[in-house]
Amino acid sequence: MAVELDTGTDELLATLEEGVVLLTLNRPHARNALSDTLSPALRAMFARLPDLPDARCVVLTGAGSAFCAGGDVKGMGGQGAARTDRPTTVEGIVADLTERQRALTGALHALPQPTIAALPGPAAGAGFSIALACDLRIFAQSAFVTTGFANVGLSGDYGASFFLPHLVGQAKARELFFIADRVDAETCLALGIANRVVPDADLMDETLALARRLAAGPSVAYAQMKRNLDRAEREGLETCLAHEAAGTVASAQTEDHREAVRAFVEKRAPSFRGR
Repeated sequence: MAVELDTGTDELLATLEEGVVLLTLNRPHARNALSDTLSPALRAMFARLPDLPDARCVVLTGAGSAFCAGGDVKGMGGQGAARTDRPTTVEGIVADLTERQRALTGALHALPQPTIAALPGPAAGAGFSIALACDLRIFAQSAFVTTGFANVGLSGDYGASFFLPHLVGQAKARELFFIADRVDAETCLALGIANRVVPDADLMDETLALARRLAAGPSVAYAQMKRNLDRAEREGLETCLAHEAAGTVASAQTEDHREAVRAFVEKRAPSFRGR
């Protein structure tokens, strides 16, 4: 049975069931654009997830027909919990935005659990960045993405300039930033942005089936895999080899590893417990 998690707002829905945390951006009238209420709720949830008991996989999706339209330009200064502590200097504004980015897509990318973005429709601008910050992306057939930043005269934020080149290479990333065209689901699959493309009606069934499979897996080893892969984006081979060795030795001491060995010998599926 699904357990509802308190996010402090109806703009972000959260449930935990069978080890899977399902986070739903819930502003369908605004294509789930970020707001002064939704963004802080996401940051608070990402800070909470590493220590949340029984949370072994995280799925992000959007209510209605969109994943996330990015920043809600029309809503700025309107409804929502407007901040009263905004800095007034350029340096302060830059520092503030840097920290807010670190606490959102930075924290999402750093979660120890496997993360999946399920895109029922468009992901644009910072919304695209959020999808890119996840480990895996499953697209509905009708979904599409766009960097979108050039269309509003901005250079981009929330990690898109880091995540996108790692998936598609520098030349293609520059094209996607400069031209800012829509990229359909099948093209995203060919480029390596999407891991899977499924019929629209099957999106959540397919996503949750994969999430449950990951949630039943060796979560300690998954967390180490994520650290290894993240490190490989920044470090050389020798450093990666040393950390891989340390991680392998550590994971070999887990109950999950011992259970997997027993299951192999006994010719059955292992039952992992995340320790």
